[in-house]
Amino acid sequence: MNEKLLDQINFPSDLRKLKKNQLNQVSEELRTELIEVVSETGGHLGAGLGVVEMTVALHYVFNTPKDKLVWDVGHQCYPHKIITGRKEKIRSLRKGGGLSGFTKRSESEYDPFGAAHSSTSISSTLGMATAKKLSNDNNNVVAVIGDGAMSAGMAYEAMNNAGAMKSKLIVILNDNDMSIAPPVGAMSKYLARLLSGKIYFSFRETVKLIISAFSKRFSKKAGKAEDMLRSMVTGGTLFNELGFYYIGPIDGHDVNNLVTILENVKNSKYDGPILIHTLTKKGKGYKPAEESGDKYHGVSKFNVLTGEQSKGKSKTPSYTKVFANTLIKHAQNDTKIVAITGAMPSGTGLDLFEKKFPERMFDVGIAEQHGVTFAAGLATEGYKPFAAIYSTFLQRAYDQVVHDVAIQSLPVRFAIDRAGLVGADGPTHAGSFDITYLSTLPNFVVMAASDEAELVRMINTSVNINDRPSAFRYPRGNGIGVELPDIKETLKIGQGKIITQGKHIAILNFGARLNECKKASENLEKKGITTTIFDARFAKPLDDKAIIELASSHEVILTIEEGSIGGFGSHVSKLLSERGFFDKGLKFRSMFLPDKFLDQDTPEKMYKSAGLDYEGIVQKIESTLNSNIVIAKNKNLS
Repeated sequence: MNEKLLDQINFPSDLRKLKKNQLNQVSEELRTELIEVVSETGGHLGAGLGVVEMTVALHYVFNTPKDKLVWDVGHQCYPHKIITGRKEKIRSLRKGGGLSGFTKRSESEYDPFGAAHSSTSISSTLGMATAKKLSNDNNNVVAVIGDGAMSAGMAYEAMNNAGAMKSKLIVILNDNDMSIAPPVGAMSKYLARLLSGKIYFSFRETVKLIISAFSKRFSKKAGKAEDMLRSMVTGGTLFNELGFYYIGPIDGHDVNNLVTILENVKNSKYDGPILIHTLTKKGKGYKPAEESGDKYHGVSKFNVLTGEQSKGKSKTPSYTKVFANTLIKHAQNDTKIVAITGAMPSGTGLDLFEKKFPERMFDVGIAEQHGVTFAAGLATEGYKPFAAIYSTFLQRAYDQVVHDVAIQSLPVRFAIDRAGLVGADGPTHAGSFDITYLSTLPNFVVMAASDEAELVRMINTSVNINDRPSAFRYPRGNGIGVELPDIKETLKIGQGKIITQGKHIAILNFGARLNECKKASENLEKKGITTTIFDARFAKPLDDKAIIELASSHEVILTIEEGSIGGFGSHVSKLLSERGFFDKGLKFRSMFLPDKFLDQDTPEKMYKSAGLDYEGIVQKIESTLNSNIVIAKNKNLS
């Protein structure tokens, strides 16, 4: 049995000691290791399988970490992590205290830029390349960008700038004919045309083009002829016009040919941006992934032999599915309802909507900015757009939310999935800020569901909000098992609900911490402390009347939410302050996510760390009551 070459590789410097004819074996071993790792940890598998040979070739040719290598999106970086000093920790992937599922600057010098959202690689590497030029540093800068990431406008803004600056920058377009879902938009069609026009370059032709392009001995006449030929044959005109020298398409799984091409590019005297168009197969080398509809984009733990995933069975539906099914029911009655997603049809549940109403579901690609303004345009014509976007991704479209929706008071409905902490994906995907960044805006209705029944009521309510934008947020995962109401059951805008009645403490809940509030209330009652639990439902507009009544009849007001400072609690504090309650001795405390980014872990452990579990609530209330006792004693002494 041959000795495993991967056992000899701890860092890219070890890889570079091998002979070129050994790289196929390294690639095979790296692919096997990746499959075994993700079968134990879960995570993003398909994208990593597609870039195994590319990972090996890049680290073999370039002198990383002095040469900078940025992966876009970062979920294709697992093979990169295995050969850059993290092999021994790779089975801690996406676990508490373990490795991140994305590139992360604080984790390794081989991760020069953190990338978990898409389409940032060309901008960031252009910045690095410019810095190196200013510093007279001749090391290379390489961006690997997936074709899904090329659907975002930021990638073209960066390419336009790079072409104008004529910066020395290498961009590798990883064209796997898929991102998270089947690709949409003109770019995917453009890339498909490059292939269908019989312009696939053989290795020999590609090397000839590279050598001819970079040769100083080529005459001007020959150079012009070659440029004309390349424009006619390669179809790379778009990239050429943006100022990039286009090479390809080439086979992204032929590691030896990749090495030769990358060496030619690295050693060339060409002083401008270069785009290498590689063809890869998402899920390459693992049959269950290759045959899966999403190419095993994101998986739970699975059986390597069968590919069967060990997903936990739940008797309750996911919040995402409740949203989709409720929206479908409304759409059956209202032809003006349309749905919009940004390359996340299955993640948002809108794949179910699309099956029923294919002409009324719009996947705009990884382009949330466009998606929001697209929804605004639909709203101007009397349609009822539901923009289903993860909280963390809606951040990218904040200007459009403000300028194109809120200022014009257009009735776009934002279905904000993955609100709060999301577990293994960590801080880059946490829905931490939407309460704050939406509830600051005039003309907005901002809701948060405490359970799946409340989510249905909020969807029902938003259908009828036709004079301003609205948003309802809900967490990742499954509901708690309550009966779902009819789609005719709506909420009165700005009205909360008393859940339990007590005398001492009023807990104002906003969102999915309601069950933890109930547990805390039961714990406190055993100690003789009774609580009123109020499910606020709305951060904007607030239920002023109910909150003022609670402040008038309770010793302590406590707010709790799954968001950052500046959200629901801040608005309640402002209301009570303006009404003079703090001058009258009311004790007010606000519980929200801590002022730091929380690393990945299970959601339960993350909420415990944030102090937003029932124990944290009990501790906060007891410390507040104890401070009251101390103040009273000091008053008596004086």
